[in-house]
Amino acid sequence: MTEDVLTAEDAAAHVHGICLKTGPPRKVGVELEWLVRDARDPVLPVSAERIAAAVAGFGVVPGLGAHNGDSPSGAGGPTLPAGAVLTAEPGGQLELSSLPASSLAACVDAAATDLAALRDAAAAAGLELAGFGLDPVRQPRRVLDRPRYAAMEAFFDRDGGWGRQMMCNSASVQVCVDAGDSSEGTDGFRWRWRLVHAIGPVLVAAFANSPLRVGKPTGWRSARQQVWNHLDPGRTRPPEVNGGDPRTAWSAYALDAEVMCIPGSGNWTAPAGLTFRQWLTSGVPRQVRDSDLDYHLTTLFPPVRPRGHLELRMIDAQPGDGWIVPLAVVTALSEDAQASLAAMEATAPLSRHDDPWTVAAQSGPADPVVARASQECFDAATGALARLDAPTAIRDAVGEFNERYVRKDRCPADDLLEEIT
Repeated sequence: MTEDVLTAEDAAAHVHGICLKTGPPRKVGVELEWLVRDARDPVLPVSAERIAAAVAGFGVVPGLGAHNGDSPSGAGGPTLPAGAVLTAEPGGQLELSSLPASSLAACVDAAATDLAALRDAAAAAGLELAGFGLDPVRQPRRVLDRPRYAAMEAFFDRDGGWGRQMMCNSASVQVCVDAGDSSEGTDGFRWRWRLVHAIGPVLVAAFANSPLRVGKPTGWRSARQQVWNHLDPGRTRPPEVNGGDPRTAWSAYALDAEVMCIPGSGNWTAPAGLTFRQWLTSGVPRQVRDSDLDYHLTTLFPPVRPRGHLELRMIDAQPGDGWIVPLAVVTALSEDAQASLAAMEATAPLSRHDDPWTVAAQSGPADPVVARASQECFDAATGALARLDAPTAIRDAVGEFNERYVRKDRCPADDLLEEIT
């Protein structure tokens, strides 16, 4: 079936209509990325074939085995016992994407069930799932040979090797919450959009867990965020809303971002400097189709990506079951009105910094303004979890993290730095 040629007006209207699905916020989900390492020697490279064999019991993971064509990262893939979708990233990272759950407890239970199955499969193959925001020892090495990733690599190589680190060596905890309804209150999509961006630097700092690159300190608590800072800002920085409608701002952001790849046969690499808006108006190198826009949206990587829901992408991967804490904190601050208001007040002083995202990534909680905001946000989340009647195990995990790190102006990156010294 032939697709209709897309116009700029149609493209903007499409993005505006799908980016935030409004309604009462009820669902929460989590996407867990893991570095895959040899269990006995974490420096060894691990091939795609070895990873594919380890997870073969769940079905064929796109890119790791036989497949037809190419699809965006995060689309398709086999499902795990509790329903999570399993996909692979360019460097062989595995990503577990939970189904939307009706409560924090249900989300944690389902994700933990699927993660246990995935860990068992990896262990049986002599592999381990490592929770770091950036691989602390290995050089970036792309193991998936797909047109999409070859085009991404070519795009990022124009600005140096930072893109390869992002593609092949990074991992995160991505928390997904509903966009909200059309009201002006704390359940409204405009408020929730502001909230998740306001708490973003706190989440970067509190859960910073990537201070090393090739075994050496980088000077950043989150070197994963350092990598993002060096990539194309037109697709990695937050869109400028300035009090307007985030849907309109996101539509403009998406159309003004450079085209990373043009799906088709052979080489998918896009002409340098071509924005999606320019592609729409010029029709060069070919006319734009509906599917091209959907594909383009998967190549945008701001700290909060609107995908109908809000996908928070700024949190480093955490060791062990540490992913439960950022999931609980984000859920508490977004679902509980009292905590939401407190978090907005707590993060207001971050505006003293010209770029609080960078300060949070470099210094973590060692920065006094970031530290104070983090402590107040965790206090608000702790109270909210009690009001939301969160299970004791989840509340204990947040409390232990708060005492071990937040109250002491520390983050997991500090543990790694102390180990190597």
